Amino acid sequence: MLVFWVWRIVIKARVVVFALFFGVWMPLGVIGVSRNTSVVNVGVLFTHDSVIGRSAQPAILAAMDDVNADNSVLPGTKLNLILHDTNCSGFLGTVEALRLMEDEVVAAIGPQSSNIAHFISHIINELHIPLLSFGATDPTLTTPHYPYFVRTTQNDYFQMNAIADLIDHFGWREVIAIFVDDDNARNGISALNDALAKKRVRISYKATFSPGSPTSVINDLLVSVNLMESRVYIVHVNPDTGLSIFTIAKKLEMMNSDYVWIATDWLPSILDSFETNNHDVMNHLQGVVALRHHTPDSNLKNNFASKWNTTSFNSYALYAYDSVWLAARALHTYFQEGGNVSFSNDPKLHENNGSKLQLTSLRVFNGGEQLLETIKRTKFKGVSGLVQFGDDRNLIHPAYDIMNIGGTGMRRIGYWTNYSGLSTMTPESSYSKPLNATPNGHLYTVIWPGEATAVPRGWVFPHNGKPLQIVVPNRVNYKAFVIKDKSPLGVKGYCIDVFEAAINLLPYPVPHAYILKGDDSLDYNNLVYDVSQNRYDAAVGDIMIVTNRTKYVDFTQPFMESGLVVVTVVKEKKSSPWAFLSPFTVQMWAVTAILFVFVGAVVWILEHRSNEEFRGSPRQQIITVFWFSFSTMFFSHKENTVSTLGRSVLIIWLFVVLIINSSYTAGLTSILTVQQLTSKVEGIDSLISSTDAVGIQEGSFSLNYLIHELNIAASRIVQLKSQEEYMDALRRGPANGGVAAIVDELPYVELFLSGTNCVFRTVGQEFTKSGWGFAFLRDSPLAVDLSTAILQLSEKGDLQKIHDKWLSRTDCSKNLNQVDAIQLSLTNFWGLFLICSIACIVALLIFFGRVAFQYRRATPEAQPEVEETQPDRTGCFSRTTSFIQFLDKKEVKKAKGKSIDINPAGQSSEGHPDELKKAKGKSIDINPVGQSSEGHPDSQPR
Repeated sequence: MLVFWVWRIVIKARVVVFALFFGVWMPLGVIGVSRNTSVVNVGVLFTHDSVIGRSAQPAILAAMDDVNADNSVLPGTKLNLILHDTNCSGFLGTVEALRLMEDEVVAAIGPQSSNIAHFISHIINELHIPLLSFGATDPTLTTPHYPYFVRTTQNDYFQMNAIADLIDHFGWREVIAIFVDDDNARNGISALNDALAKKRVRISYKATFSPGSPTSVINDLLVSVNLMESRVYIVHVNPDTGLSIFTIAKKLEMMNSDYVWIATDWLPSILDSFETNNHDVMNHLQGVVALRHHTPDSNLKNNFASKWNTTSFNSYALYAYDSVWLAARALHTYFQEGGNVSFSNDPKLHENNGSKLQLTSLRVFNGGEQLLETIKRTKFKGVSGLVQFGDDRNLIHPAYDIMNIGGTGMRRIGYWTNYSGLSTMTPESSYSKPLNATPNGHLYTVIWPGEATAVPRGWVFPHNGKPLQIVVPNRVNYKAFVIKDKSPLGVKGYCIDVFEAAINLLPYPVPHAYILKGDDSLDYNNLVYDVSQNRYDAAVGDIMIVTNRTKYVDFTQPFMESGLVVVTVVKEKKSSPWAFLSPFTVQMWAVTAILFVFVGAVVWILEHRSNEEFRGSPRQQIITVFWFSFSTMFFSHKENTVSTLGRSVLIIWLFVVLIINSSYTAGLTSILTVQQLTSKVEGIDSLISSTDAVGIQEGSFSLNYLIHELNIAASRIVQLKSQEEYMDALRRGPANGGVAAIVDELPYVELFLSGTNCVFRTVGQEFTKSGWGFAFLRDSPLAVDLSTAILQLSEKGDLQKIHDKWLSRTDCSKNLNQVDAIQLSLTNFWGLFLICSIACIVALLIFFGRVAFQYRRATPEAQPEVEETQPDRTGCFSRTTSFIQFLDKKEVKKAKGKSIDINPAGQSSEGHPDELKKAKGKSIDINPVGQSSEGHPDSQPR
């Protein structure tokens, strides 16, 4: 013993001498003192007496024993864990963290609370001590403000995204968040709000209560949320106080059907910690959906459970166990890379006069930054799965089990990962497949509260006795749409009947009351804006769905089509002496005339050689072509066709003429019998180009549309209040202080025209397309249900019946340009003309081919040698002249046999005199000389 104390004094003396020697060169405040690495201290901070602490403590101690028993990790060095109890207090947690730093720890594990982690993160940042937290899930802890904080559990950012996907999967649009009022829960709900906003879902109310609140406060809180519309509750609280919420909800009958309860990972942490499930507790949780950290099954996990001889441990115990191993493996690598355990004084910390805080005992770990980098790149398989960190110091591959509580336990209905979203496939198998190959958006059947299997609607009308406040425009004109009434509803009209019919189709009652507002001068934009500001729950009436209104309210499916049209004064058009030309367009007349001449010429060519009626002097032949062509129009042509080709062309042409005649007769009849009307205004385009005044309905959206979209000067626009003012302004016209036309929505125009005896009509086409709908607050589920109901009314024909009840149809909206609509153009007949033209061309090709063949046979093959010396041009001209003469010759035919053409030389086409005797029954063409084609005058056919 004496030897030991002597040796210790010698060592201390050497250290002092070493310090004094190097103190000349460095300030005393940064002198580093190295400790013996045979024992390395790691601090552990958590609340021992808590749901998470009771599971984590034995796991932490077991991990320390396993590390010290493993010679491959930290050989020759003992891992010493120093445990401190934070007592669920931010202040006490900070004090314990300061006390822990006095023990010169190289790393710290914990805490389980995000609130305490926020406090002590400032301490570890200053002293360069890496903090491995197995329970702090606050998303804000991984910001650059806390560089030494490393999360060894899942980030609540991913859990909130999983909840958002779950809510979107079931189609809910509003939720209520119930959470404890601390940093962890507030930041988690903030992340949830951001995730829901991406899905167009909103948190309609945030119900908070202070930590440690009595049951009476929680009871009052649940009573207040039960009076609200949403029935989807997200519960994000501490495991130690969360069960009381469901106990009170059960007493308030809030665990029945139509309610949806979704709990974060705190609930599975409690249930997994039970040795056996408590029957009373499980009875209060029937139908609840909860998220649990996904920890894949493995041999390491099974061995861990066998050491405890129980399965009653939650995911936080697994993360705590892996946190100890993470620290040990990182220290092992740190020492192998030459790191040592040394501390130095922080020059920023110094004792004030009279202070007893002993701040100088807090010293900076010199290797903290190197150890932090080692921790972030450490990778191994632990009992919780793969331990590997991303650039944000979060575990990669975050995943959750979607659990459904029922009976005496929990059952898994699916998984969620940030890779594939919701799925029934395990996360491990989905990571090995391409993203598009993973079956997203699938879950097994959920048993909801009240043992319901149908997905709850997620909202009801509030139980505070207040009916739905519906604002209705108080119209004086156009009373068929909306009008004040003495009935119990207080209003009536087409729009009211449609709304009431749709409400009656909903599977739940909708108490509502109508509130009349304004008069005909009411600005509908202001009406819709009042709905968006929650002054009213909805707006019902003749409300046009336009772009700027859809930016702040939701509209139902349109129940009436609408759009802007132009109404103006019309006069009867005087009959024209050229009306007989109206059935066809100019192009049609021109092409038809050309085709008549063309077909006549084709028939003349085909018939000229064989038909005596198509021969004669040139003047007679030209007259014949034109006479034959145009006489076919009335089927009165007297010339007969004898050739097969000519007859084929004529048959096709007569069919075309028949169609043209019939169409002309029908078109002329329509033009002469239908009343023709005319107007100075032909449509919106002519209205824009003019400078005349334009009338609109007062308060209509068309004012902004005409000014900003069509660039019509505001000085030209006259706002009119009633149908009487419409009629007066149109009759006076722009020259007498009236308007040239009125631009209004189609339903108003149809109602206006029904009482004018068609003195006024719509001109041009409808130049906007939209409809009328009912306006609701953004993301109102009632808008979706009513849209479905309106479609059902339309499909069953009830919508049309309501329309016929209140609104009468009129023919005054027909287009004035009826002559243009009746006129037939070339596009109506180009198919017939194409067929006829092709037939003519084919017939000509066949005809000329046959004549060319005959001409070649009739031409002698041997020419005199003298002719070879003649110029080529003369020979070509001679052959052309000869062919034309041959083409012009008459082809003589007898009843039987072939035709023989007689050439001027007096020889037959075959060149053999003896064949004339054999040509019995065959035709022979006689040339003017009187010789046969064989060149023998005596050879006459017998």
